[in-house]
Amino acid sequence: MLFSKDTWQEIAYTIQQNRIRSLMTVFGVFWGVFMLVILVGVATGLQNGAYSAYRSYATNTFYIWTRITTKPYKGYAIGRSYYFNNDDTRILRETIPEIQVVAPRGSMRARDTYNNVSYKDKAATLTIYGDEPQIRDINLMEITRGRFLNRLDLVQKRKVAVMGSESVPLLFPEDQNPIGQFVCINDIHFQIVGIFGLPNHNSDDYEENAKAIFLPLSTFQQTFNWGEIVGWFSINVKLGFDAEQVKEKASALLARRHFVAPNDKRAFGSWNMADRFKKMADLFTGIRFITWFVGIFTMLAGIIGISNIMVIVVRERTREIGIRRAMGASPLSIMVQLILETLVLTSVPGYVALVLGVGVLEVVDKVILFLNVETKMFQHPEINLYAGLGALVLLTLGGVFAGMIPALGAVRMKPADALRQNY
Repeated sequence: MLFSKDTWQEIAYTIQQNRIRSLMTVFGVFWGVFMLVILVGVATGLQNGAYSAYRSYATNTFYIWTRITTKPYKGYAIGRSYYFNNDDTRILRETIPEIQVVAPRGSMRARDTYNNVSYKDKAATLTIYGDEPQIRDINLMEITRGRFLNRLDLVQKRKVAVMGSESVPLLFPEDQNPIGQFVCINDIHFQIVGIFGLPNHNSDDYEENAKAIFLPLSTFQQTFNWGEIVGWFSINVKLGFDAEQVKEKASALLARRHFVAPNDKRAFGSWNMADRFKKMADLFTGIRFITWFVGIFTMLAGIIGISNIMVIVVRERTREIGIRRAMGASPLSIMVQLILETLVLTSVPGYVALVLGVGVLEVVDKVILFLNVETKMFQHPEINLYAGLGALVLLTLGGVFAGMIPALGAVRMKPADALRQNY
């Protein structure tokens, strides 16, 4: 029955006899699936754009730095300045087991005009960071040439530096390899041992970080007379632990060490990337739910339309069904034919809509890349393969259900009653 040529010819003839009705029915299904694909693709493009700002960082991370105290405590007056130090780094690593990585940092921003870095007759004002090798576990940079800082650089206070890819053309000719060359920072020469790039060109701080120089923290502290001072901590939390709770635990520990009042919430500055990322992830979970909700019900509206059409079709063909039953056709054969007709009206336009929708998303992506449009909030619109196939399976099942209801009504009618019907 399924592979019978006569069955498919009859289905084609029935559809052809009601072209306008069939076309409108097919368009309803097509539009539902097409809109589902476009909505999901646009939502994914927005999500990719929003998430791209985090590609350069480990997301389960928070940052903490010192500010002026706002409450007196243990004889210390209000408005006191204090600083983190190297001992704080050690204590944090040894005391809080939930912490995965502690990366202390010192920095001098590029806006500080005395941060001149020179090579021969060229000079540039760059951001200078003092870091430990662990910073690569938080700032996800790519070493394009040479190497990054290592433990021996810290211990021996080596005068080595790693440059950002955007800072290289400011100091070196295009045909010169900067690895092994010496640049001058604050009248002290540092050897370039590595060049790094950032995976995310759309982050807000890309320009500053790409035009930066990394020095070993110990060398940075010595060169710029920081002593044991640490500017701030970047702290990555182990999976399964809440970054906000670990931040509160670290803040309490640092407050005790620096005689800060426990209720002085403004004595520390902090930024919780994990919390920001979670809120964004929750937002896009809601957007995806709304998108699928609207898309699926738009698609189901088309399926319901097909079910209504099939009810009309069955009523119009009641006498025909009665004749076939009287001539010995089995109820199963009649049901299969009606269900197959429904599947043709659902699966074919559904598949075409899926392919066309994916094609439209692909064209939009290619146009954005071709025109070199710099957009931070919309990148690579797409639909997951399994999601698309799942929608097609849902559509197919809906088609079977839409055809089964009127088909059951048709086969339950006695042949004699069917022959007496006159529609």
